[in-house]
Amino acid sequence: MKRQRIYLDTSVIGGYFDPEFAPWSRGLFRDFREGTFDPVVSDLVAAEVEPAPEKVQALYRELMTLGAELLPLSDESITLADRYLERGIVSERFRADALHIAVATVGQVDLLVSWNFRHIVRFDRIRMFGAVNRESGYKEMEIYSPREVTYYEER
Repeated sequence: MKRQRIYLDTSVIGGYFDPEFAPWSRGLFRDFREGTFDPVVSDLVAAEVEPAPEKVQALYRELMTLGAELLPLSDESITLADRYLERGIVSERFRADALHIAVATVGQVDLLVSWNFRHIVRFDRIRMFGAVNRESGYKEMEIYSPREVTYYEER
């Protein structure tokens, strides 16, 4: 059976070290280590991790050694992110959030995980991202928090 390709934004990597989010971020990383899911990141995640504390950078490097797929920030994904902004799903100030969704959509990942409950993991915004994706010829993006995805609590 084909494993699901899961795009994780930078909040999931940082969440590994945050007491509020650590159990589920760590569980998701365990799932990646065990080969339950295939991790996917982007050039944008790589850029956001660069100024982060060393422990976050080290976790990102580990993710890459696990065979994480690195999606490019392409013209196609930038155009799709611009459509999200035009529709007012997020403002220009939070363009990076729109880019994460767009890169994952264009990269045809199975789902995206994030701890960003303000701009990404919100029912109303998920529906709006999905509407723009459909109008633009893409599939709707499945968006969840790591808590909803990891098998952490089942082990």
